[in-house]
Amino acid sequence: MNDASDADAPIKQDRLWRDNGWTARVIKNNDDDGWAVEMILDGQAEPALVGPWTMGRDKKNPKPLDTAAFNTLVKTAAEVVRRHEQHLHALHHKEVGVMSAGGRISVTLDIVADEDDPHALLAATDAAGERLAELRVGAGFRLNAASARAWIDDGLRKPASGA
Repeated sequence: MNDASDADAPIKQDRLWRDNGWTARVIKNNDDDGWAVEMILDGQAEPALVGPWTMGRDKKNPKPLDTAAFNTLVKTAAEVVRRHEQHLHALHHKEVGVMSAGGRISVTLDIVADEDDPHALLAATDAAGERLAELRVGAGFRLNAASARAWIDDGLRKPASGA
């Protein structure tokens, strides 16, 4: 049997389930005598979600995982991941609309959070979706209505500083 197929094979145990790109693992809660469940997306080192887990009938051991619980955990963890991605996008992407003689111009700033070379891409697009300009600027460039207007008025040339 090949190792790749073993790694992708579903696991359905009382305290460990793996299926559809997710792993649920019931773990001892370090903060008290209870249990917790962690949801890990395949390929990620850290759990996307950690939460309390229900005690079983004996009040000592955790309730076993089952299909319904696993599916609910997957849905919740996927929503956490989606919201995190939206938050990062909002932090790293800004957009300002500016009216010009030729119509509305959309100016965007996309921050590239590279540890070795942080920078941003400043771009201008007309109302028809045609890219008018794109250039690299410092990661500290501040995009707002005034800086967008100044860039357009300057002929879309590279700004002198991180304005």
